[in-house]
Amino acid sequence: NGFRLNIMCYTEEKLGQAEKTELDGHLENLIARADCTKNWTEKIFRQTEVLLQPNPSARIEEFFYEKLDRKIPSRTTNAELLGQYMQDAAKEFGPGTPYGSTLITVGEYQRRLGGAEREFLQTSAINFLTPLRNFLEGDWKTISVSIPNFAIPLQVNHLRCLHEFVEAQAAYYTQCHKHMQDLQKELSRFPNAFAVNASTSGVSADPSPLSTATLPGTSPPSRSPNPSNALESSTLKIEEVKPPATGTRKAKVLYDYDAADTSELSLLADELITVYTVPGMDPDWLIGERGNQKGKVPVTYLELLS
Repeated sequence: NGFRLNIMCYTEEKLGQAEKTELDGHLENLIARADCTKNWTEKIFRQTEVLLQPNPSARIEEFFYEKLDRKIPSRTTNAELLGQYMQDAAKEFGPGTPYGSTLITVGEYQRRLGGAEREFLQTSAINFLTPLRNFLEGDWKTISVSIPNFAIPLQVNHLRCLHEFVEAQAAYYTQCHKHMQDLQKELSRFPNAFAVNASTSGVSADPSPLSTATLPGTSPPSRSPNPSNALESSTLKIEEVKPPATGTRKAKVLYDYDAADTSELSLLADELITVYTVPGMDPDWLIGERGNQKGKVPVTYLELLS
């Protein structure tokens, strides 16, 4: 091809009197280094495209927009769409209810997360993807070898782009972390909103994911007239929790789970553990036991067995 021909012409001019074996070795080294640079640049470029836009249909659409030299239409991110759904649902449920008002708050922060993602995608496309694409589609095809070490200045340029990509990632994750911290502060102002909602609506709420209907032999847990005496997940002391006389059952673990702290139990996929609940526990969690180990486990990681 033309690139190899350029290398050969350059080599013949500079090494015209060299022996053939030396010429061949020098030529092969240049070709190998050039091919290596192109191949790895292409792999990094393609995988970065997948990272920034996992949807293959959307990538194809964006490709055609670029070829037609037209502006790619702005897309709603998944987080932004989720936030919109939450806020629309809040209008239906009632924005004055605890659930509705919480949906509004969480929805707003989901939209902020989506905005941060959009900014990250745009910055990464401009500062990282575009230079790599220009190299593969333009510079690579027109390279005329003028120095044997042409790959060095090229890699310096790619290195600068890589630093800018990492900076964009760091800014994105920092912004997301800040949004989540702010959201947690907002939600912490109403820690018992779900309890108030249940009591004022006249509905007897059982926070347990394993009701008496699903646990053979169990009886409804006794409830203290004073809510402050109830066990809550935030103050639950795992070491003090005792399994009920009846109502425990086996569960199969669906996925590996790493405990976030000492109150939780790490899980391995396909293992069997004993699970049960206690009054006032978060409905998304159960107490799991394996031998002499005990801790909270997420319900979504389990298949409850009869």
